[in-house]
Amino acid sequence: MEPILLKEFIYWVGVVDWDLRNFHGYLTQRGSSYNSYLIQDENITLIDTVKAPFSHEMIERIKSVVDPADIKYIVCNHVEMDHSGALPAIMKLAPTATILTSPQGAKGLQKHYRTDWNTRIVKSGEEISLGKYQLKFVLTPMVHWPDSMVCYLEKEHLLFSNDAFGQHIASSERFDDEYPFTTIMDEARKYYANIVLPYGTIVKKALDAVAELAIDIVAPSHGIIWRKHLKEILTAYHQWSANETESRALIIYDSMWGSTAQIADALRFGFETSHIRTSMFHLQKNHISDIMTETLTAKYICVGSPTLNNNMLPTVAGFLTYLKGLAPQNRIGMAFGSYGWGGQSIDQIDGVLQDCGFDMLPLVKVQYIPETQTLKQIESNLRTKILGD
Repeated sequence: MEPILLKEFIYWVGVVDWDLRNFHGYLTQRGSSYNSYLIQDENITLIDTVKAPFSHEMIERIKSVVDPADIKYIVCNHVEMDHSGALPAIMKLAPTATILTSPQGAKGLQKHYRTDWNTRIVKSGEEISLGKYQLKFVLTPMVHWPDSMVCYLEKEHLLFSNDAFGQHIASSERFDDEYPFTTIMDEARKYYANIVLPYGTIVKKALDAVAELAIDIVAPSHGIIWRKHLKEILTAYHQWSANETESRALIIYDSMWGSTAQIADALRFGFETSHIRTSMFHLQKNHISDIMTETLTAKYICVGSPTLNNNMLPTVAGFLTYLKGLAPQNRIGMAFGSYGWGGQSIDQIDGVLQDCGFDMLPLVKVQYIPETQTLKQIESNLRTKILGD
């Protein structure tokens, strides 16, 4: 793939990872890209690098535009190694280049690479002249690491947005008017739910800072570049960062002999007859990252497990650990399940959902195999609780 022109003298020189299927436990069925950008100016500037195994491919793209030795600045918006992994390779070719990064970025680079590279710390609002272009920096700590920042090319109204507005998509197409829009938004939603969700309050502050900039193009570190659907992705980020939910229920469970699955069905009937859209997710058949995508806007999150060895099933425990770390807010939770004698799993689930800060519906605990009348009562009780509320 050749370098791709974003604007005059501004190129995408990143790489596409067609084979990536797992990113920190997040299932990436469509692969991903590591986006690096080259600005050809009096002071040639590289915005971020790529994952280390792809260094050669990035460097070959750079070489087709400029001699890497002539690079003056390398911007490190984020230290994580899918962004900075090719720094050692490019610094061998451009040993006099200055790395521009945040205060936490400088610390992170030292701890990652143990080098004496020439590093310059930039502050939020600071501007650096590249010649024709002026590059402005905005620090965005905890979106999603302490070192995170974005940079803005003022003359071209181009925002290099780091992990914000990204998606995991491997594609020969680089722009949002070249690729199916619904797929881009689906992947942007999944990306937010599985990576950015815990930092909603900070995202809102970052959005406020970015709102002061005139933006024609948003160039993220992963996936498709935004130039046509800016309004749609910005609106979505405002909604997601506000933890806005819709009247929708998720029923997430595992089952040994089918009893907990029967309870899950009874709950589904209770929600549906209360006119609440409902989705079911068996944890042996659905990946936790796909389920998390659905929690982004769902109001009700119901989690069920039978009891195994005085505990919930490992699939359920794994999901709850993942859910708690991503910290969705303003949700209503519910624990349910069947048991043989101890029944500890349901109380454990209830406790974790309470620890998440959820408002809780009464838990449902059934010994052994639920009778038809019991299932009807579960359905009726849920409907009464919801409609009564």
